[in-house]
Amino acid sequence: MELKKNPRADVGRNSSLYFAVGLNIMLLFTYFGLEYKTYDKMLTETDILMLNEKLEEDIPITNIEIKPPPPPKTVVVQTIQVVEDVAEVEETILESTEITQDDVIEDVITVEEVDVEEVEEDIEVPFAVIERVPTFPGCKGSNDELRSCFQRKITEHLQNNFQYPEVAQNMGITGKVYVFFLIDKQGKVTNIKSRGPDKLLETEAERIISILPKMIPGKQRDKNVSVPYSIPITFKLNRN
Repeated sequence: MELKKNPRADVGRNSSLYFAVGLNIMLLFTYFGLEYKTYDKMLTETDILMLNEKLEEDIPITNIEIKPPPPPKTVVVQTIQVVEDVAEVEETILESTEITQDDVIEDVITVEEVDVEEVEEDIEVPFAVIERVPTFPGCKGSNDELRSCFQRKITEHLQNNFQYPEVAQNMGITGKVYVFFLIDKQGKVTNIKSRGPDKLLETEAERIISILPKMIPGKQRDKNVSVPYSIPITFKLNRN
């Protein structure tokens, strides 16, 4: 005959449930134990005592004294006494110094004769339109002949007095220099200016023009006038 166990008599059938409930209860007690705080009663009573003492202190009453306003200023009323004039005062009459049409001018100012000097204007007439071109020494004939002779003599003067700067030769400097000058009313060459590729060439071109001889000045309406003139001078090296 087999023995049968009563399921109600099995002690270990709900052991896992009991274990979980017990574990949760222990965790709950542990949490409350960690979160529980205690305070020192002596410190609490001291704080309450000190707070009561501060509240019971008397606050002193401050009295603000306000000064009374200053008394109003007294206004002194002066009385004016009228005194009769004893001495008579003579009035001064101011006469105007302006002259009107009714006034007669007795003094007559005479103006002496003034010498007026005539200043001749320095008129410049271009070489192409002047009535009488400047005459180069040795030129004769009509105005057209004088013009052709002037240009030929200028070319001969440049060929006879031309000197190529040595420094410019060594450096191989070449080019064309335009020289501008003025033949004034006395026939002298003045106001020489030049424009070229290098200062050495410009200096030589101005030197050649500066030694031009004195000429017979050009004329316009039978009066001596200044005549501007320009000429190009070419500097060229002949390489053999």
